[in-house]
Amino acid sequence: MRKLKNSELDRLTVNDFKDAEKTPIIIVLDNIRSLNNIGSVFRTSDAFLIEKIYLCGITATPPHKDIHKTALGSTDTVAWEYVENTMDLVEKLKAESVQICAIEQAENATMLNDFEVAPNTKYALVFGNEVKGVAQTVVSASDTVIEIPQYGTKHSLNISVSCGVVVWDLFSKLSTKS
Repeated sequence: MRKLKNSELDRLTVNDFKDAEKTPIIIVLDNIRSLNNIGSVFRTSDAFLIEKIYLCGITATPPHKDIHKTALGSTDTVAWEYVENTMDLVEKLKAESVQICAIEQAENATMLNDFEVAPNTKYALVFGNEVKGVAQTVVSASDTVIEIPQYGTKHSLNISVSCGVVVWDLFSKLSTKS
């Protein structure tokens, strides 16, 4: 087996990416403090053709060298917007019939492996602050709370890892529904 060269990967151009049909997933970053985490979320979003990223509260916005360091140019491909108040955004998205899914550990949360996607549905995945998680007001307003099952001694994952795990899972499930 031979590793492929970058030239063999048949990647989309920036324009092709912008014109491509997007996965019906929106990412909402609720007060993320780490610029590297923000950049990593952009890169994951590029990999899975995510529709848009909303950067809320204290979440920094591009251009920034520390975001760019992990985003590797994906801030130029993935659509993004800054919204100061996460709850205002949640209310707007709900009015547009987007299903709001807080990614959090909460009472009666649905485990990720048990979460079922519905056809013709757009999902907004809300990821929270590295210390405090998703704000309780946002959790309470969400249509669903999804928890990533964890079996070790730690009770949390880095936000960029959580994003990769959840986006891959929903991408896979949505791909089989189409």
